[in-house]
Amino acid sequence: MNFDKLVRDKIPEKIIANGEQAFTHEADEAEYKLALEKKLQEEITEFLSNPCVEEMADVLEVMRALCDLHGVDYSELEKIRQEKFAKRGGFSKRIILEKTEQKKAWLQSSLTKAKPHRSR
Repeated sequence: MNFDKLVRDKIPEKIIANGEQAFTHEADEAEYKLALEKKLQEEITEFLSNPCVEEMADVLEVMRALCDLHGVDYSELEKIRQEKFAKRGGFSKRIILEKTEQKKAWLQSSLTKAKPHRSR
């Protein structure tokens, strides 16, 4: 069978242990980058068709490899994620943004000129 795709480091050993021969090569940086991008798409597609923790772990493993490739410490990625969460929130409220509109010019000018309501 032909695969021509990035596999986890121990997969060739498992193939050999199953009595088959594995033909492999080590990717250079450009090929590795493309292979990781394809692998991320593959793993996301697999997760979307079978949403389970194992598929999530596969997506996470590819993200870790992309961090290594781009010189990003994984803990730095998590720090940035937390900062974005603090500023913009997450997705737990399930908010779907349908559209935005500019306020009508007359409404906006009347709102800025209006005096605040004071209770007595």
